[in-house]
Amino acid sequence: MDRLVAMQVFVEVADRGSLTAAAEKLDMSRAMVSRYLAELETWVGARLLHRTTRKLSLTSAGSDTLPRCRQLLDMAGAIQASAATPENTPRGTLRLTCSMSLGQAYLAPLLARFLKRYPGTAVDMLLVDRAVNLVEERVDLAIRITNALDPNLIARKLAVCRSVVCASPAYLQEHGTPGSAEDLALHNCLTYSYFGKSLWEFEKDGAPVAVPVGGNMSANESSVLLEATVAGAGISMQPVYAATGLLRSGKLRALLGEYQPREMSIYGVYASRRQMPAILRAMLDFLVEEFSADPDWATPVI
Repeated sequence: MDRLVAMQVFVEVADRGSLTAAAEKLDMSRAMVSRYLAELETWVGARLLHRTTRKLSLTSAGSDTLPRCRQLLDMAGAIQASAATPENTPRGTLRLTCSMSLGQAYLAPLLARFLKRYPGTAVDMLLVDRAVNLVEERVDLAIRITNALDPNLIARKLAVCRSVVCASPAYLQEHGTPGSAEDLALHNCLTYSYFGKSLWEFEKDGAPVAVPVGGNMSANESSVLLEATVAGAGISMQPVYAATGLLRSGKLRALLGEYQPREMSIYGVYASRRQMPAILRAMLDFLVEEFSADPDWATPVI
């Protein structure tokens, strides 16, 4: 008996509720369908279906066996597809993590283009506001904006992430426009919990400038601060990729053009170079290509 065929027959009968319908779907006779079912039941050692003149229904053993048959058929299909595909062809699912703001504002359209380029692939995104343990959470690739890398992980630099200090026109009209970085101490600054919460760092004319800041709102997700800035709650330091559209539309104004906020680097981080899957290598190459071609990453807004 071809057990995979017998499992396929059983799944079709269970899904369609009819031996005749399953036979039509599988292009085999009703007698052959019955034979495969009987042989599968003999192999399993239990009756899988209740048969009456009106309908078919699963027995308790059939209910237990059906999902296992589906799983085995899926595995068999994956093995066949894998054997038919060259080893260097990206395929399968990549589990990727990044911040909510980066995922929503920038990565989502990029990943759509990646999936179109490589139709045999899928992406499972984990959007979180924390550094994920790649091994424990089975993550293949983390996109991180940082200047402090974990030495136990492998990282590939994708781009430089620049920031911009900005505020809404309404806030500036009510509270005035800071003329220097030091003036920020007199303003309500909306701060990011994990970076620069109480100290914003700049460079002016090649010299570092650090300014203590504070305000009535902080958050662990920069997109929340961006919305609050647009609403006139205060001044915030935002990644250029997130603020560019709002700056161009006039909803936000860039401030302190003579002061360059400290640059961060954006990395693709993964656990090991050994047996690196083709989909991970393709994703890293793709992101380097996309970041380098985007002027919002290559040049400051102001």
